[in-house]
Amino acid sequence: MQRNEKVANFIKEQTAFFLAREDNKTSLITVTSATVSPDLKRATIYITVFPDSKEKFALEFVKRKRKELREFLKKNMTVKIIPLIDIAIDLGEKNRQKIDELLRAK
Repeated sequence: MQRNEKVANFIKEQTAFFLAREDNKTSLITVTSATVSPDLKRATIYITVFPDSKEKFALEFVKRKRKELREFLKKNMTVKIIPLIDIAIDLGEKNRQKIDELLRAK
């Protein structure tokens, strides 16, 4: 496994742990994946939110928590560079769920 993959997986796991601790329990936020740039300076964390109606609020909540998340990662990571964090909705997972729904409706 390449270093980038290891860092991305670690960030994904730690973010899930952090959000489980910080979440206000009005929605279910799931960290589906994370990607890291080749120079390890930027990371994008992909989330899904249930119910869909809370997606906008959950995304804003997680984005507000980025600074605290970065501090949390700094304490738990052994790499020198802690990447700048961006948060995005996992559209791939959302599309997969929509396809499943359509297939079940047949």
